[in-house]
Amino acid sequence: MKSEPHFTKGFFKFLTDLAANNDRDWFKENKDRYESVVRQPALQFIADVGPRLEKISPYIVADPRPSGGTLMRIYRDIRFSKDKSPYKTHVAFGFDYKVPGNQVHGPGLYLHLAPGQCFAGGGFWRPDNAVLAKVRSAIVARPKEWKKVVSKVSVSGESLKRPPAGIAADHEFIEDLKKKDFIASAKFSQSQVCSPNFISDFAAACKSISPLLAFLGEAMGLPW
Repeated sequence: MKSEPHFTKGFFKFLTDLAANNDRDWFKENKDRYESVVRQPALQFIADVGPRLEKISPYIVADPRPSGGTLMRIYRDIRFSKDKSPYKTHVAFGFDYKVPGNQVHGPGLYLHLAPGQCFAGGGFWRPDNAVLAKVRSAIVARPKEWKKVVSKVSVSGESLKRPPAGIAADHEFIEDLKKKDFIASAKFSQSQVCSPNFISDFAAACKSISPLLAFLGEAMGLPW
């Protein structure tokens, strides 16, 4: 028997309508619709994909709690923004990397679903200088391992204009060492997201970028 998809055309239709009616009155009138076609399917997806992510790493957490878990809030933080639209027009999932008893920030996974923009990502985005220093030191210390990573994974992110302090401009991996982010991603079409196979497609994308996450985790002294 063919399984049912987690996400439907109604999921994306709600987000399209929200973008055109981004105000509290409209959202209040459509709250039940949001719950049925967006929030509940998203929470079920998190619960169902958890065992698949656990096979990639037991430290990647899929938390299906309605609040405080993997599903990010749809409410925007407008305190310091000129844009006072109260709601996000995308649905975001943050699959955090957590080692019990260890507060060190590890490389997690992310899923972004919006009309015309669906993708998965993983790694470090805008890490602090201490994290960057550890990642760069790991690349310098273990060039063969890093070479294997970049042969399998396309690593993106913004870069410094000049080499970091203490790193030679002619280093084999100078362009990687100049990066301020270490991110890998995979894009999906809306038809893919609305397919019963999407849970497998997402897990496969996460698996494909896992060599980068493993290297970054090890750079932080964390298990993978």
